Amino acid sequence: MKTFIRLLLATLLASAATAHAALSIFATVPEWGALSQELGGDKVKVYVATTALQDPHRIEARPSLIARARAADLVVATGAELEVGWLPLVLQQTGKSASGPGYFEATANVPLLDKPAKLDRAEGDVHPFGDPHIQTDPRNIARVAAELGKRMAELDAPNAATYRSRLAQFSERWSAAIARWEKQAAPLKGAPIVVQHRAFTYLEAWLGLREVAALEPKPGMEPTTAHLSSVLETLQRSPAKMVIRAAYQSPRASEWMAERARINAVALPFTVGGSDVAKDLFGLFDDTIARLLKGNA
Repeated sequence: MKTFIRLLLATLLASAATAHAALSIFATVPEWGALSQELGGDKVKVYVATTALQDPHRIEARPSLIARARAADLVVATGAELEVGWLPLVLQQTGKSASGPGYFEATANVPLLDKPAKLDRAEGDVHPFGDPHIQTDPRNIARVAAELGKRMAELDAPNAATYRSRLAQFSERWSAAIARWEKQAAPLKGAPIVVQHRAFTYLEAWLGLREVAALEPKPGMEPTTAHLSSVLETLQRSPAKMVIRAAYQSPRASEWMAERARINAVALPFTVGGSDVAKDLFGLFDDTIARLLKGNA
């Protein structure tokens, strides 16, 4: 009996030590949760605040989110005001600083595109620092990984060697995957597309897609029938191959346009979890390229 109790206590102590050793990470969106897991493996415990089927701009700062963020050693956010509607309140309620080592912004490590010439809220949901949806270009994922891996190693020094090793392994696999995706996507260069919401700036720049119209009259504003009709007239003069949207968006507007313009409607996963194939970062781009190629056929 005494032997059993000693073994039980040893097991409990080992479990407690393992739990304590794990770097606790609060990721605001699925792509950064997936990246944190890639870089940390069993040395991290990752909580993701949103899913691929939620609009990351419009999240409620629920008590459960606040509790999760309070317990985290590191908050990993997109930044560039993607989470401006809820994350500042979460940080305020937890007493965490947006400038300390326990806070990491992905967009701080990437050259941002589509910065507005002027700031005018009458123009819709304009991001003053540029388009925050950097995850649609895998080269940006690589840039973020390099800095996030360093930060994780700094915060968890006893496991720094593990983070460095996993970063090196991920970077090698990721570089090879980018080369494969770019080869597969070569037929997409110059392909004219319509977007439901202007959230694919980096994807377009990476693959050379040519945006000819947007279904939203202004960012974040639901398209009216009148606006959709004007876009349809534009497509009669400048045809497109497909209309694309993110998995979390309603399909109504893109399907309306696809039917009348006789083009393909393509729902892209947009982030990890946005489709059955996009179970991780590699699956995200495997599926994105496959869906775009099918839409371009």
